[in-house]
Amino acid sequence: MSSAAIEIGNAKTGTRWLTRKNVERGLSVMSPILLLALWEFGAAVGWIDTRFFPAPSAIFAEARNMIVSGELWKHCSISLQRIAIGFCLGAVPGVVIGLAMGLFSPIRAIIQPLVDATFPIPKIAVLPLFIMVFGLGEESKYAIIATAVIYLVLINTVAGVRNIDAIYLDVGKNFGASRWMMFVDVALPGALPLVVAGLKLGMGVALLVIVSAEFVGARSGIGYLIWTSWQVFQVEKMYVGLMVSAVLGFGTAALLNYLERVLIPWKAR
Repeated sequence: MSSAAIEIGNAKTGTRWLTRKNVERGLSVMSPILLLALWEFGAAVGWIDTRFFPAPSAIFAEARNMIVSGELWKHCSISLQRIAIGFCLGAVPGVVIGLAMGLFSPIRAIIQPLVDATFPIPKIAVLPLFIMVFGLGEESKYAIIATAVIYLVLINTVAGVRNIDAIYLDVGKNFGASRWMMFVDVALPGALPLVVAGLKLGMGVALLVIVSAEFVGARSGIGYLIWTSWQVFQVEKMYVGLMVSAVLGFGTAALLNYLERVLIPWKAR
């Protein structure tokens, strides 16, 4: 093979790598690295007050110590357990009730005013009520997460069902589809894109709510770690908690994006 042919082949290979998607992935990786590098440089030359904004190297060193001691894993595992249970308790009823509201107008007429009236209430504001009812145990954490999640999933599910082309619902009725078939074979697949969007929003809110709830109503978890570290001015530990919250948010978003590609392959771009 001539050198010219080899050069052409290498050029084609380079072109394949320089696709828009690969460039966007590279930018997504480089942007946080650049931010951390600027932060580290600013802390090293004294542009940043390290009492309040410690250098990333100090934060990562503290994170390493907490990983080795097992402290970080303990807080992460407890928060993840609370999020997983509370999310399921809110998401499953949200999908079921949302499908029912979208398919049957009498159910929607009964439930929609209640949703409209209670949805604007800040969910963390009802935490004292849940603590009074369920106590300071895990049940109050599950309840506050489920309450925050159910609204977003329900509202998106209703919107998804209402956006289904009427011809699909009419075909199901004309062929004598049972209510279960209307739920599973017509409404759920048609509403699935917005259902998954509601799950994404619900997971993001669940992370916000559990950290806030752990500030005042827990003795463990990421929120407890952040709050107690602030109280005793262990700033590096506080930033470790914030960093872990960001990693959890990124990880759950990636997981739900993968779930979306599996469940809704026709939506993938």
